[in-house]
Amino acid sequence: MSEGIGHRFDQPLAGGETARFFQLPAAEAVECLVARFHTHAYAPHTHDDYVIGAVVAGRELFKVGREAGAAAPGDLFMIEPGLVHDGAPGPQGYVYRMTYPSPGLLQAMASEVAERAMSAPRFARPLVHDPELAARLAALHEAGAAGADRLAVDQAMLSVMGAIIARHGDGGTPVAAALARAPGGEAQAIARALDHIDAHFADAIDLATLAGVAGLPRVRLIRAMRRQTGLTPHAHLIDRRVREARRLLARGTAPAEAALACGFCDQSHLNRAFKARIGVTPGQFGRARA
Repeated sequence: MSEGIGHRFDQPLAGGETARFFQLPAAEAVECLVARFHTHAYAPHTHDDYVIGAVVAGRELFKVGREAGAAAPGDLFMIEPGLVHDGAPGPQGYVYRMTYPSPGLLQAMASEVAERAMSAPRFARPLVHDPELAARLAALHEAGAAGADRLAVDQAMLSVMGAIIARHGDGGTPVAAALARAPGGEAQAIARALDHIDAHFADAIDLATLAGVAGLPRVRLIRAMRRQTGLTPHAHLIDRRVREARRLLARGTAPAEAALACGFCDQSHLNRAFKARIGVTPGQFGRARA
């Protein structure tokens, strides 16, 4: 559900300590922290929200409740609200990416994915080794920090948090069952969603609006559209924007103007999407057509 978003656990530890706090540009504005620490040690503390994140380089020494250890790349933190925890750098320091979703948000996501009322998730262990989900969470984090499309962040957020609840949450069986269930019978709903994308491709489409147009829960829309068409809603949006940009470039429109007309944040976003699908940059395409 998060095509075009990838992460590698190879961030360098060189450089001084840094910390950046930001919000994901999604329908639910989730607070995030990305930090590189060599000496900073956290005092024992708690949060009103969940702490879900991953160390992407180095090692973080921690104590969460009664569990103590060292978190390394590929490990996934899932700390419940109110649980006392701390953190300190290992010998080489560490880089980590943390998200702070509220209990209400995770409860709503679990209920939406399961398509039934669910409680806020509980996690039996605050740290698990799950390289795949740790990488997906870090990639979501990076995309949000870089200003990715809201639809892309919405998709990735729902996908990653749903998978974390299904795989590691106590009582996550209904969520896991819903994610494993094959979609079907959504052809008309998908057609409505595709028509909406076609008519509003230059706008900042969000997943909630698109799901409302389709008349489907967000996760079912993503899975059904991918199954029927081979692309997720965000992939369809980018594909539609690239096709329109190609038409404009063929008429002599400058790449920067085409990018803005088609809903891309700037020309660099158009360049990446265009080359990934056409094989050349917008500038190369425009010069060839000229």
